[in-house]
Amino acid sequence: MARVRPGEAANPAPPTVQRVRVRFAKRGRLRFLSHRDVARSFERAVRRAGVPVAHSHGFSPHPRLSWIGAAPTGSASEAEYLEIGLTEPVDPAALIGALDAALPDGLDVLEAVVADGAALAERIDGSRWLIELSGVAPDTLRAAFSALQAESSVVVERVTPSGRRQIDVRAALVRADVVDAADGVSSGLSGSTSPDQSPSCAIMAVVVRQTTPAVRPDDVLGALDVVAGLRPTVPAKATRMAQGLLDHRGDLADPLGSDRVTTRA
Repeated sequence: MARVRPGEAANPAPPTVQRVRVRFAKRGRLRFLSHRDVARSFERAVRRAGVPVAHSHGFSPHPRLSWIGAAPTGSASEAEYLEIGLTEPVDPAALIGALDAALPDGLDVLEAVVADGAALAERIDGSRWLIELSGVAPDTLRAAFSALQAESSVVVERVTPSGRRQIDVRAALVRADVVDAADGVSSGLSGSTSPDQSPSCAIMAVVVRQTTPAVRPDDVLGALDVVAGLRPTVPAKATRMAQGLLDHRGDLADPLGSDRVTTRA
């Protein structure tokens, strides 16, 4: 076994020469995948597709895949992001096709750009969610939102692997609206769910600021229970529609921004 010189890696790997940022969707039954399951799926996909992914050094090298703000298990998403380190330049359009063909249906690659400018983590500080509440009338949801927005602080408790955490949902809530079922469909909710068209189905659109821990859709529902006793009898269906930097109006800027080079419908 060759002796490792001081300052050298024990198992040197080719250097990273390009980074590509990818937006993908988590749809249908695959919304129940955990983040680790999603990560494993992408690790297998880059191998199957022959993507020249860079690896870490050492005795147990790992592919250089960096993840940003994964959606919770059970939630669908149209805006999940990762960054892939590559050992040789790759056309983002070709990368979309190769990864999408190697991934299971329901994990769909939508966009890819060559990384440039600010780090991806610096381009995301908020999320927009659409949450479908079957069995809840829109007027009931509006009244609950009014009660939530009237409060300066609404704290819910969540059990995490590190113990119980207190989360101030009101502090993280930037915008909250009740939307028509047709608006939910046109915004892309139908990509992962099928909104009920009846008057007893309410859909809420919420924008939340990125916090630690992140406020999730079930935290928002917990806050509505605290302030208005709103408890849907049917499990809610949540879809993350966007991530990005918040502006003064509560809108989210596209984290891929002007760097976009290709889009998949």
